[in-house]
Amino acid sequence: MMVEKIFKLKEAGTTVRTEVVAGITTFMTMAYIIFVQPAVLSATGMDPGAVMVATCLASAIGIFLMAFLANYPIAMAPAMGHNFFFAYTVCLGMGIPWQVVLGATFISGVIFIVTSLFAFREKIIDAVPDSLKNAIAVGIGLLIAFIGFEWSGIIVSRQGTLIGLGNLKSSPVILSFIGLAIISILLALRVRGAMLFGLIATTIIGMPFGIVQYKGLLSKPPSLAPTLFKLDIAGALREHLFAVIFILFFLDLFDTVGTLIGIGQQGGFMKKGRLPKAKQALLSDAIATVNGSMLGTSTITSYIESAAGVSAGGRTGLANIVTGLLFILAIFFYPLAEMIGGKYQVPGSIELHPVIAPALILIGCFMLKNVIRIDWDDYTEAVPAFLTIMVMPLTFSIMEGIAFGFIAYSTLKLLTGKRREVHLILYIFSVLFLIRYIFMSY
Repeated sequence: MMVEKIFKLKEAGTTVRTEVVAGITTFMTMAYIIFVQPAVLSATGMDPGAVMVATCLASAIGIFLMAFLANYPIAMAPAMGHNFFFAYTVCLGMGIPWQVVLGATFISGVIFIVTSLFAFREKIIDAVPDSLKNAIAVGIGLLIAFIGFEWSGIIVSRQGTLIGLGNLKSSPVILSFIGLAIISILLALRVRGAMLFGLIATTIIGMPFGIVQYKGLLSKPPSLAPTLFKLDIAGALREHLFAVIFILFFLDLFDTVGTLIGIGQQGGFMKKGRLPKAKQALLSDAIATVNGSMLGTSTITSYIESAAGVSAGGRTGLANIVTGLLFILAIFFYPLAEMIGGKYQVPGSIELHPVIAPALILIGCFMLKNVIRIDWDDYTEAVPAFLTIMVMPLTFSIMEGIAFGFIAYSTLKLLTGKRREVHLILYIFSVLFLIRYIFMSY
């Protein structure tokens, strides 16, 4: 049987039926990205329909690569956090056109491919201390949650205090609270696909309020032309986006390695503390990022939500085939994506996304758990971690949070006689970030 020969089901102790159920389960837990990604990247001026198609196709291709190269049930899609770095830090914050940022994403993916073939990636992973790795995850989570509160209308701009509480009686805020309650209850009840079901339920509830306009369910897929091959690689080099490229690569590397280790341990894939075919798994992720940048979406990475499929019994790449096919099928549901990710304009306010906002708030909740892994008793670890966590949401920039953390960590260790605890790579990037601030024009 061809399926058995390719995926070695008997050796993995699984069946076709189990793998199909696992693949569906994984898709249900991560399908929210189909609706979130167009809403996030459209803030840069990108066509939301093209972004949705690019997201589905790039995810499917990455998922298939993981299935055939590594035979793991680990799915991929545009990374949460990376997409906000792409849109809000680089495009909106630095004023860089999205085409150029796609070019930077492409370059970071190529670097990832090269380092996936050698041991250099391990050196980079070892260079960053665990306290900063965990702080970066927490900081990104807080930034995503902050945007969720903003998109819901719960938090609004205020003179004097910069931000304040919005009108809790307004329709979009009420809808966001309803969505937050629904998803939270489903998560507490351990319902697989809680995010997806919560988004759909919130969309339906929003229709009588006039917040969500019914646009149908099925349609011909939107054109990919507005984003296909629109990346500007030369522009990324011309704009000297080396720090941006490094952070895109850095985030992708740590997200992927963390996910592979986590799911590898859960699924029993680890052998003597190592993950077999780790090189193939990392290569799949890197190729997916390069491919995604050409199609028109941000960094593609392995999804921790794949753990749901592994819990359902998934043990081989066959589960990934099912997940990938469902992502391809999703491109025919653009009207649904448009309703869920649609904008609601409040007079005198920013455009709100009250249906998606609850999901972003809860993603922040998921990522906050890493805070317990930081050594708060050692101030040379705690202070840099704290600065990383706080600077990200307060400056609306993942890059600034990483820069503050790197500089503070290197400085404190150096001045307290612990300089040998800092890797040379971290010192180098700390100096580069410091030079950037010295010569930065405000």
